[in-house]
Amino acid sequence: MNKNTKVLALKYRPQSFDDLIGQEVVSETIINSVKANKVPNAYLFTGIRGIGKTTTARIVAKSLNCLNGIENLCKEKPCENCEAIANSSHIDVLEMDAASKTGVDDIRDLIEFSRYGPTSSKYKIFIIDEVHMLSKQAFNALLKTLEEPPQYLKFIFATTEIKKIPITVVSRCQKFDLSRIKSTELFNFIKQIKDKENGKVTDDALKLIVKISEGSVRDALSLLDRALLSLDNGKELDLRAAQKIFGYFDKSQLINIFDLILKGDENKVIENYKKIYDQGVEPKIFINDFLEILYYFKNINSLTIESTNFSLNDEQFNQIKEISNNIDTDVLILFWQFTVQTLGELDIVSNQHLSIEMFLLRLIHLKSFKPKDKSGYDDTEINNKDDNTQQNIPSQIVNKEIINQIKNVSQEKKIKSEPLIETKVTNEVIIKSFNELVELCLNKKEMNLKYELEKNVNLVKFENGRIEISFNDNLDKDFVKNLSTKLLEWTKQRWMISFSKNKGEISIKDKEKNKQKKLIEDMKKSNLYKTLSEYFPDAELIEVKPLRKDYDK
Repeated sequence: MNKNTKVLALKYRPQSFDDLIGQEVVSETIINSVKANKVPNAYLFTGIRGIGKTTTARIVAKSLNCLNGIENLCKEKPCENCEAIANSSHIDVLEMDAASKTGVDDIRDLIEFSRYGPTSSKYKIFIIDEVHMLSKQAFNALLKTLEEPPQYLKFIFATTEIKKIPITVVSRCQKFDLSRIKSTELFNFIKQIKDKENGKVTDDALKLIVKISEGSVRDALSLLDRALLSLDNGKELDLRAAQKIFGYFDKSQLINIFDLILKGDENKVIENYKKIYDQGVEPKIFINDFLEILYYFKNINSLTIESTNFSLNDEQFNQIKEISNNIDTDVLILFWQFTVQTLGELDIVSNQHLSIEMFLLRLIHLKSFKPKDKSGYDDTEINNKDDNTQQNIPSQIVNKEIINQIKNVSQEKKIKSEPLIETKVTNEVIIKSFNELVELCLNKKEMNLKYELEKNVNLVKFENGRIEISFNDNLDKDFVKNLSTKLLEWTKQRWMISFSKNKGEISIKDKEKNKQKKLIEDMKKSNLYKTLSEYFPDAELIEVKPLRKDYDK
C-alpha cells in the first residue's frame, strides 16, 4: 500500500523507541534489559487505547531480532527482520488477536508451534493483543510454558483491562504501565504531523483535538485526519469550525449559562442553551461539559491553565476565577449531585433536550434555597423552642426579626388548627396512632388494608398527616394509593405516606407471634403444664389464650 494513502494513525506509527512519545521510562528500561542480556520470559503492556501498546510490542520484537543488534538498531533503513516485523510477515514473530482466538485449543496450537526453534532470527516471539480476552482454560494451559519457556521463546502481551488477567499470569510477566500522553507533548506531536501534511489548522483547533483525544495518540491522529479531510482547498480550520465538526462548543457559552443560573434569569438560560443545542451538541456532551465546568469552579484556585488540558483559555480561566469567589461550596456540590443524577435520567427519557431544559431550571431554583444559619439554628429549630428554652439560644439569634417570625408561625398554627374544631361537628375522623388506623380499617370493613398494615408494613414514624414506613416484598403494589384514598375520605385531609430506609418496628402480626411464643414459654414453666405433661406425655402446647386484661398489657 502506498504510504500516502494510509490514514495518519498508520502512516506515522512509531518504528523505533526514538519515535515513541510519552513512554521514555518504558523505552529506557527495555533497552537496558536487552543490552544486559536479561530479557524476561514475557512482557505485559497495559494502558488506555491508542497509546502504543501493540506498537511497543513490535518495537521490542525488532530490538530482540534486529540483524544490526541492539547497539545499532535500524532507524531510517530497516534490515530484513525489522521490515518483516513492521509488516507483520516475519516467520518467527507471530501476532495473535486474543479477541478472535480465545479458546484453549488455540493456545495448545501455539504451544505446539513453540517447540520448534526460530528459523531466521535469534528469538521466536509471540505477540498476543487484548490478552485479557483469553478464556480461563486458555490461561491455565499457558502457565507452565510462560514460566519456563525455551531460551529462544519470548511472549509479549498487550491489554487495556489488566484486572481481567489472572494474577498467576501477571506474576510471570514483566509488567509495564503505559501512561496517557501529556497534553503539551501530544499537542506538539500532532502539530508536527499537521505541518508534514501541509494542513492549515489553528493552534486552538489542535488543542481541542488534544482535549477530545484524552491522552490517546491514535485518537488524536484520527481526529486530525478527519479535520484535514473536511477542509476546502486553501481554507484554515479554526476553533469554531473544529467545534462544529467534532460536536463540541465554546466553553464561554457554558460559563455564561452558569452565570445566568446564579443570577436566576430563566429566560436567558433557556435561550443560551437553545443556541448550543442548535449547534448540534448532544445533551450528554453538554452535561459532561457542565460537570467539567463545575469542577473548575470548585477547584479553580488550585489549578493552572496547563492543568485544564487546554479546556480553558486565559479569558475563560479568569472569568471562572472571578465568578467562583461569589459561590458557596455547598451550592457547587449540590449542583454536581443534580448534574450526575440528570446524566442518568437521559437514558430513560424520550426527549433529552427537554430534560436538559428542566435540569437548568431546577438549578436556578436550587440556588434560591437559603443555607442553614451559621449559628447552627434554622427556622424550624427556633420555631419549636418554647418560652423556657429560648433563654438557651444565643442572644445574637433572638432578635426582633426572629421573634416576629415566631409570632407569625404561632399565629399560622392557630389559623391552621381552627378547621380541626369543625371536624368534630362534621363527624370527620381523627387518627392519633398506627393502632387506631388498623382499628379504623376493621370498623370500615377495609380488610385488605388491615391485612397489609398488620402483615407487610413496619412502622417507622406516625404523626398527624404523615406516615413513614418500611415494608417487605409481599406488600401490595396499590397499597399506598388505596390507603391515601381512604385516609382522605375518612379524615378530609391529605396524608403523606413515605418509604424509609430504616427498618422500623416489626409488623403487628410478628408482634402477636412473639407474644404468643412468650405465653407458651411461660406456660411451659408453670406447675399446671408440668402436671399435665405427666399424665399426657405426648401432648403438645399449641396456643395460649390469656385473659383479655393480661393480653393488653
